[in-house]
Amino acid sequence: MSLHPTLQPYADAWTHSIEAISELVGSLVEGEWNRRTPCPGWSVRDVVSHVIGLDCEMLGDPRPIHTLPRDLFHVTNEHQRYMEMQVDVRRHHTAPEMTSELEYTVIRRNRQLRNESRDPGTKVRGALSTEVTLEQAMRTRAFDVWVHEQDLRTALGHPGNLDSPGAHIVRDVLLSALPKVVAKDADAPRSSAIVFDVHGPIEFLRTIRVDIQGRGTLETAPALGPAATLTLDWETYVRLACGRVTPEAVADRVKTEGDLDLAAAILRNFAVTP
Repeated sequence: MSLHPTLQPYADAWTHSIEAISELVGSLVEGEWNRRTPCPGWSVRDVVSHVIGLDCEMLGDPRPIHTLPRDLFHVTNEHQRYMEMQVDVRRHHTAPEMTSELEYTVIRRNRQLRNESRDPGTKVRGALSTEVTLEQAMRTRAFDVWVHEQDLRTALGHPGNLDSPGAHIVRDVLLSALPKVVAKDADAPRSSAIVFDVHGPIEFLRTIRVDIQGRGTLETAPALGPAATLTLDWETYVRLACGRVTPEAVADRVKTEGDLDLAAAILRNFAVTP
């Protein structure tokens, strides 16, 4: 038995991103681990701690028994508290401790993936004691690790891999969230269409069509006379959708046409990551 073909793209994307992360942080001096990243409240050390911690959970390791400090301003809900546990428990780890644990975790996960023979629909542990399918878990890891690779690249001044295997998975996951963003969160008019024109290392043109019942659907066909059109580059799209920047901070990189109030409402609700 070997990895199911459905799961292979997620394994490949995870491998590509985790190797990039290992290379990025492998030679960092102690002070560089404290650099602030675009991920709210997290340093380079925190991002790597998060990556290590969630891959350990994929391996079935028990979660740390740890009490969070009360003054973590960026932790405001249960999901963030859950994610912060693996981060805070490593906050005082040294650079050699971080790189050695990362290396060991990657070795273990690579071994797990080589021996993975379960069906994509197999139920596994998810966040907050939920159950998700193995496919969902692996897709989420591929998404998460690529986004955090980009956080680290931004913090360390090493841009790249905006069109890597993980980027394509991130594109598909973010696009799947667009109908809700447009139709429900931004309350786009019924029987309307909104176009997203994204350029750069990954390019796409997508339409969200809102039907008479107010439901949004994602289409590849361009719309004639859309209610609004948003044109932006791929990196800005990702940073907005993952909550790394505010619409105001990247206003010069987003071109809006048509109903400007609707476009502004979409951008206000664009962040979809927890």
